[in-house]
Amino acid sequence: MAIEVPTPTGPARPDLTILETRIYRGPNVWSYQPAIHLVVDLGSLEEYPTVSLPGFTDGLLQRVPGLERHTCSTGRRGGFVERLHEGTWLGHVAEHIALQLQTLAGHDQRRGKTRSVRGQTGRYNVIYGYTDETVGVAAGQLAVRLVNDLVETDPEFDFEAEFDSFLRRAERVAFGPSTAAILEEAASRDIPFIRLTSGSLVQLGQGVHAQRIRATMTSKTSALAVDIAGDKDLTATLLASAGLPVPKQESVRTLRGTLAAARRIGFPVVVKPLDGNHGRGVCLNLAGDAEVEQAYDTAKAQSRRGIIVVESFVTGRDYRCLIVGGKMQAIAERVPAHVTGDGSSTVAHLVDVTNADPRRGVGHEKVLTQIKVDANALEILAGQGYGLDSVPADGEMVRLALTGNMSTGGISIDRTWDAHPDNVEIAEEAARIVGLDVAGIDFICPDITYPVRETGGAICEVNAAPGFRMHTHPTIGDPQFIAKPVIDILFPPGSTSRVPIVAVTGTNGKTTTSRMIAHIFKGIGRKVGMTSTDGVVIDERLVIKADASGPRSARMVLQNPRVDFAVMEVARGGILREGLGYDRNDVAVVTNVSPDHLGRGGIDTLRQLADVKSVIVEAVPRDGFAVLNADDPHVRTMRRRCSGGIVWFSLQPPGSDIREFIDDYCRRGGRAVVLDPSDKGEMIVIRHGRRSMHLAWTHLLPSTFGGAARFNVANAMAAAGAAFAAGAPLHDIRQGLRTFATTYYLSPGRLNLLQVGGADVFIDYCHNPAGMRELGRFVDRYADQRAGQSEFGRMSRIGMIGAAGDRRDDDIRELGAVAADYFDVIVIREDERLRGRKPGEAAQLLAEGARARMDEGARCRQIETVLDELQATRHAVARSNPGDIVVLCVDKHAKVLAELESRTSVAQPGARESIGDPDLDPADLTESAAAEADGAPQEALSVGPGGRAVREDDTAI
Repeated sequence: MAIEVPTPTGPARPDLTILETRIYRGPNVWSYQPAIHLVVDLGSLEEYPTVSLPGFTDGLLQRVPGLERHTCSTGRRGGFVERLHEGTWLGHVAEHIALQLQTLAGHDQRRGKTRSVRGQTGRYNVIYGYTDETVGVAAGQLAVRLVNDLVETDPEFDFEAEFDSFLRRAERVAFGPSTAAILEEAASRDIPFIRLTSGSLVQLGQGVHAQRIRATMTSKTSALAVDIAGDKDLTATLLASAGLPVPKQESVRTLRGTLAAARRIGFPVVVKPLDGNHGRGVCLNLAGDAEVEQAYDTAKAQSRRGIIVVESFVTGRDYRCLIVGGKMQAIAERVPAHVTGDGSSTVAHLVDVTNADPRRGVGHEKVLTQIKVDANALEILAGQGYGLDSVPADGEMVRLALTGNMSTGGISIDRTWDAHPDNVEIAEEAARIVGLDVAGIDFICPDITYPVRETGGAICEVNAAPGFRMHTHPTIGDPQFIAKPVIDILFPPGSTSRVPIVAVTGTNGKTTTSRMIAHIFKGIGRKVGMTSTDGVVIDERLVIKADASGPRSARMVLQNPRVDFAVMEVARGGILREGLGYDRNDVAVVTNVSPDHLGRGGIDTLRQLADVKSVIVEAVPRDGFAVLNADDPHVRTMRRRCSGGIVWFSLQPPGSDIREFIDDYCRRGGRAVVLDPSDKGEMIVIRHGRRSMHLAWTHLLPSTFGGAARFNVANAMAAAGAAFAAGAPLHDIRQGLRTFATTYYLSPGRLNLLQVGGADVFIDYCHNPAGMRELGRFVDRYADQRAGQSEFGRMSRIGMIGAAGDRRDDDIRELGAVAADYFDVIVIREDERLRGRKPGEAAQLLAEGARARMDEGARCRQIETVLDELQATRHAVARSNPGDIVVLCVDKHAKVLAELESRTSVAQPGARESIGDPDLDPADLTESAAAEADGAPQEALSVGPGGRAVREDDTAI
């Protein structure tokens, strides 16, 4: 159906520009698969759909005719051309061009979509799939330039030249045929892989199951075997000692030695470098001293060690036997580079015609290599009585190389099923003697179908990391699927290639929940790799200290060879920037969705934020589980996005609507984690079908502070549901939760309790209104617990708060208002990074929100501003009396803890230890705080993991 064409307000100009480029390397908000995301601005072209641009469609199809096959939204061939004639916007056109350019480069891609940017006229999100990110980005850039050139011709833009450059770039970064064959087989078995370098080094599998390949060299390849294979003299000696047929051979270093060895062996001979490969420096059928002298220089130039091999020349055909795992998998006859005369064309023309074969490329980028006419080729031509201008007779074969290597332009003929069993046995024995898991055995013999012991012939070379393309893409004959046995070596049938992945997201509680899950599985004996906002942790050791809740950190964990269980904290920002760092997670946990980070990255509403966080739910496979908070309406709706099962968790009591929904779900075989109240307290219960399994009393879990920290009750329930879904035994889940405390060692910056001068001081990372509300309720309950225990009378509540500068003004004010409901005194600080704000601006907004609530009768009676975090910490603590509750909402928790530990010690929940001067006059506290702020301690130390002392700059000492 034709679109309504807008009335232009000006001429069409080549205004299509790329404003932003994102590369999604895993599931993302737009696609389940890796994708390129371009944010483009059409400028004046917003008023010009394709139907209003004369000649645009015809010019486009002339330059990129493959677009005629695109179906677009019609679902039928030619659908995109229909859209062009009906009228579509040029961002959509750029998407299809980018897909087709990748297809022309050998990267078949058919996934894409274009959507307008909400609230921004003329701007579009262009999303399309890719195989290699470099090629994908380049395709999008070239597509935009082509669209602009079709709108208005750019004399400096040569599409053919640009397209040729694009293809060459694609060829440079593409995997070679051997690596591509192995990866294709791995993908067919659902084995994930990560490209570790721009070359052919690739990791197959994850964590402890990971294996590596570089072309056809694998993690199982013996370094000693590779060294032996690289020493042709040693290889021949070992094979000869086992009774295998090898040519007579000697190793020499000098020209005199080469000539003497050739005479002793007897002409004709072969001269080649000891450590050469791909046939470089090999000179065959040398009949006299003059030819040997010339061959010596050629071989010497290709030898890294300066050692030359002289061996007897064995006549016959050249065969490559591929041995994998000690068994013959393929045999190819290699025919040297040549052309065949037609009676009218010169040799030079015949070479050009042969090289025009689309299967031929430079080096190993394609299944065949172009024939190179160099000095050696000219010499070989001259030996046959030809030059480049000669015209060979019709049907006459003219050689341009002596060796049959594919890398020098040779072709291959499949002979896998033609070889005599005796020859197969000899090749397999040669690979076993050298010790290679993947070996290429070069046979020279008259005919591979007859035993070489009878017809004559020999093994002339054993190759490590042999190329596969002569077998997977033979010029003549059937292709052999030889990647399968290679994968069988690395991942025997029945073995696993993946580690279990638990992904955790949510506005609040995701870090604590991740740590609880990791703690449970560490207790089981697993080597847990975890990413969080504090860093990357491998088996309880912090290896990277940074905000590591993004996809790059996830890939770092999956590359670690110790990890056999992964827990990934997944933040909103990482999903928006790069997607997930893996293709799927076995368990997804969503704790809650509440206002935070709104107004950033195009996320303006809670529904949009929930869509971002639901990416991990969409990444759950059919045999996986999503652990969802039934109390949160935005999380409940995510169940429709999950392909696997659902594990609900809820704080709601029996009889509530949510509990009735969960009870009905469990009666139908579902799973859930719920609370069952009784006279003794609340019991966490795991439900599975009609079974109910009692886990633990909430008040006995250290992280809940006697049940006062309801958010940690919810976090513990989410962790229990995830552990149960991941297969952890019930008693291990119970033990893990009972031993997890919010100490700085297990949970830094999350409700860490210290005793300072008789006051209870909590350090927490709370930074949004929803989190502050839960933290305030905890303070209420904690104060109620202590009311009957305190010997100091009335308890004051002092809160130090701060807000990230990139939050909306209203969100910052709301944070201050919520804090005013729960604290008597509020000390306002600022983050070290202002994130675009002016100094004091965020603090002023917090104060505005708190004062507005004070006017409405909130609990707060005093607001003080101390911008520096450490000074604010000292001031808040100085304001406290014995028995008071101080809550420090921090930005740099390590520095704050070091400051506090310089005068006190960490307290366990329920402990009471008054340290400081109980006789200090409260009236002097503010002056004392100001005096302390003038000078920080010379060296504040804290205790890190393993009892190591850590300075304020977090370096171990």
